[in-house]
Amino acid sequence: MKTNEFADMQKELERYFDRLWPICRSLTGNGVRESLDILSEIVPMQIHEILTGTQVLDWTIPNEWNIDEAYIITPDGKRIADMQVNNLHIVSYSTPVESKFTWEELAPHLHTLPSMPDAIPYITSYYKENWGFCISHSEWQSLPREGTYQVVIKSTLQAGHLTYGEAILPGETTEEVLFSTYICHPSMANNELSGPLVQAFLYHELAKLMHRKYTYRFLFIPETIGAIACLAQHGETWKNNLKAGFVLTCVGNEAHFQYKRSRRGNAITDRITEHILHHFAPNAVIQNFAPDGSDERQYCSPGFNLPVGSLMRTPYYQYPYYHTSLDNKEFVRFSAMEGTVLMYRKIVEALELEGYYVNTKPYGEPQLGKRKLYPDTISTEFKRDYLDTLLYLLNFSDGEHSLLDIAIKRGKPIFDFAEPLRKCMECGLIKSK
Repeated sequence: MKTNEFADMQKELERYFDRLWPICRSLTGNGVRESLDILSEIVPMQIHEILTGTQVLDWTIPNEWNIDEAYIITPDGKRIADMQVNNLHIVSYSTPVESKFTWEELAPHLHTLPSMPDAIPYITSYYKENWGFCISHSEWQSLPREGTYQVVIKSTLQAGHLTYGEAILPGETTEEVLFSTYICHPSMANNELSGPLVQAFLYHELAKLMHRKYTYRFLFIPETIGAIACLAQHGETWKNNLKAGFVLTCVGNEAHFQYKRSRRGNAITDRITEHILHHFAPNAVIQNFAPDGSDERQYCSPGFNLPVGSLMRTPYYQYPYYHTSLDNKEFVRFSAMEGTVLMYRKIVEALELEGYYVNTKPYGEPQLGKRKLYPDTISTEFKRDYLDTLLYLLNFSDGEHSLLDIAIKRGKPIFDFAEPLRKCMECGLIKSK
C-alpha cells in the first residue's frame, strides 16, 4: 500500500465500510477471512490460523462456524428472519436445523428487545450448542400463534480454525506499542466496523512516519478468545517489552472522546493519552479501568497487567443502539472516524517524542547566544514563550524528569518541546539518557 493514497480518508472509510457491512462475521469462519482479505488492502497483514480444540490459557478454541442460509416460513407463507436481509437475524453459532415447529416449540428460540420494539437484537451462543433467531418485538407480536412454522438453518459447526490478522511496523527498538481491535461481529457500525476501519487507517498513517522508535503491532482478532490466544503466545514477552497499548472499539460516532485507563492507571499509555486529550480534546471524559467492556480486560488481567487502555467515542453500554440493528450506518460519521485516526496518530507522535534527557551543561545556565539559541537583541517581537520553553527543557532535563513531566510542569503540549529539543541535541546541550 503506497503511503500517498487515501487523500480523502472519509470517502475511503465509507467505501470500505460499505464493502464490509454485509458480511456475516463471527468468532470463526469464512466471514472473518473475507473481512480480513478486504482489510488487507489497507494493511499488509499476516493471516494466522489456530486449530480448533487448541488450549489457550484457561480456554479452548471452539469449533469453526459457517452459515449459508437461515430463515423462517410462517404458517401463512411469509418468509421472516432472513439472514440475507439482515445477518443479525440468526443467533451466531446456531446449529443446523431444517424442521417444522408449532409456535410453542419455536417461541423459546426467538429473541426480541421489548424496550426497543423496532430493533433486532444481537445474540450469540458460542460455547453451548443451540439455535435461534432474532427479530423485532413488533414483528414478534404480529406472528400467528396457530399453525406450523418451517425453520431453515444451513450452517456447519465442525473442526477448523480460529483466524486473525497481524501487521507489524518495525521500529528502532524491540519495545512494542500494541493496537488491538475485533472482527467477530456481524452488521453493526459503531460496535464493530468502526474499530477495524480506524485501526487499518491508523496503520496507514503510522507507516508514513520517517523514524519510529517503537515497533507497532496491529491485531485484528475475534473478541475475548482472540486476545486470550495472543496472550498465550506473546503475553510473557509483552510483560517485559510492551511500552503501551490500546483497544480500538466504539470509535465511530460524533461524541466527545472517552478514555478508559489501563489497570495500572498511571502507565505511559494513560499519561500520554490524557495529556494529549487535555490539550487537544478538552471535553474528553477519563474513566478508571474496570474489568468489563472489550479486550482491555484480557490484556489487563492481573497475571499480565499490561499498559493497555482504550480511547473511544461512545462506549459499549452507553448508547441504546448497542448490540442491535440500530447500530447502523446512520449512527456513525466517517468524519468522526477520521478524527479518531488523527487523534491516535497524535498520541503516537507524543509517545515517540517522550523520553528522558540530560542537560550536558548543568552547572549554571548554558550560554545560549553562542549556540544561536538566543537572539542578539531583545525586542517586543522576541518570542518569550519559546525561550521559557527552552529554559524549562534545559533546567528539568536532569535524567529524573521525562519530557512529558517537563511539558506538564510548563503547562504546554509536549509538541512545543520538539523544536527546542532538536536544536539542543544538535548543538550537544542535551542528550538522551
